[in-house]
Amino acid sequence: MTARLLPDGTAGRAAAVEALRRGELVAMPTDTVYGVGVALDAPDGLERLFAAKDRALDRAIVLLVADLAQAAGVGVLTPAARALAERFWPGGLTLVLEQAPGASLPAVLTGGARTIGLRLPDHDCPRVLARDLGPLPVTSANLSGQPDARDAAGVLAQLGERVALVLDGGPARGSVPSTVVDCSGPEPRVLRVGAIDQGEIEAAARQ
Repeated sequence: MTARLLPDGTAGRAAAVEALRRGELVAMPTDTVYGVGVALDAPDGLERLFAAKDRALDRAIVLLVADLAQAAGVGVLTPAARALAERFWPGGLTLVLEQAPGASLPAVLTGGARTIGLRLPDHDCPRVLARDLGPLPVTSANLSGQPDARDAAGVLAQLGERVALVLDGGPARGSVPSTVVDCSGPEPRVLRVGAIDQGEIEAAARQ
């Protein structure tokens, strides 16, 4: 069955929350490209998310969070991580953090690692969903190895029969992926340069 398509607005987001609470997969606009997510506590949800994308199970998925406080509940915010988050969130920065004590995140989410990638997106939609549901596992809404989906039509073309609902927020606002910084050790390490320049990261981390 082809996914429902709803405008990204108050009613659409409410429907998305209900779909996610039922354990269904939902695609949504973000500040980069379209993403697809599932509730963290959905039975077999992460496995179904990987299967929908034809993605290998050994690749970690980032959690999108509603705010800094929510991030602190699942990841250890070192002084450098907090400085970077306060400078660049919401926005194109993914922080790789040691899992917070008691977080108990599924191994399939993290690829078996003790770290977790977190991002606070500069888009209301995923933040609203995360505020209602908790940190939300979200990955790009495309089949593995295929181009990123930059609008709802692109999502439907690739995942239309594999997700329950697509929120249409118009064309994606960004094209550059987030910069990824590992803050799980004594010194932050830039793993991927993207939306934020490495020099900016290094300057903010030193403050």
